[in-house]
Amino acid sequence: MNSRIKVVKTTSENPDFIALIEVFDTYLWERYPELKREYWGNNIIEFNDNVILIYLDEKPAASGCFKKYDESTVELKRMFVSPEARGLGLAQLVIKELENEAKNQGFQIMILETLYKQIEAISLYQKAGFEIIENYEPYIGLSNSICMSRSINTIQ
Repeated sequence: MNSRIKVVKTTSENPDFIALIEVFDTYLWERYPELKREYWGNNIIEFNDNVILIYLDEKPAASGCFKKYDESTVELKRMFVSPEARGLGLAQLVIKELENEAKNQGFQIMILETLYKQIEAISLYQKAGFEIIENYEPYIGLSNSICMSRSINTIQ
């Protein structure tokens, strides 16, 4: 791994994670102000001890976490790479680290939701092996949502 990059498993109480998520939320609501009321409740992160932070040159640059969805499935949440760190493969690294952690905890499937306008994110997830599926709760009936899934056993 690049010596400029450091991977840290942490919790949602980590100040660097909180700071990245605040930047992420600002980005989302600036890009999609019309969806804030409909989606805001889905972006609340309760305490979570399955958080991955990626540092680039000692600065927090990317994050993600997962939460249990059901007995075999986890939901990927709060995936974000800071604009200055994009294009370096950090999102793929976050996904890989989270999938390894989920696999170690006995989960077999990872699901996620993104917005249909997030063309770059959809492409990234498809490149990582995710396929579009029917919307799952709480996104059923939300036409702006794209839900995706992949088997954790297919980790590269």
